[in-house]
Amino acid sequence: MLTRIILHIIGNAFGILAADYLITNFTFVGNFEELLITSIIFTAINTFIKPIIKFLLTPFIIITLGLLSIVINAAFLYTLDILRDSLTIEGYISLLLATLLISFINVIITLSKKTSHKKE
Repeated sequence: MLTRIILHIIGNAFGILAADYLITNFTFVGNFEELLITSIIFTAINTFIKPIIKFLLTPFIIITLGLLSIVINAAFLYTLDILRDSLTIEGYISLLLATLLISFINVIITLSKKTSHKKE
């Protein structure tokens, strides 16, 4: 469990940096400590609040064929933008692209953890 959380913190930090580099109007300004704190907050939101919201909205997620999951992820990233001064997201397109990029990075980390765990 602790390994999974640490991997997600690292993945979210990498995702935030990648989004800052690749996506216009997505800006992270801060040092390593700011990045770590931002990533820990985002991981905490995704670990503790996101499952409750997804459980409550399961019928709507099914009806929208999973597209509501992207909206939920974007809402949490926008919440992080509000909570942290070091992160600025301007515009819905930037928010959507950053959401997709960070989600993609987290999926890769989760899958690589599962495949490496099977090999052991």
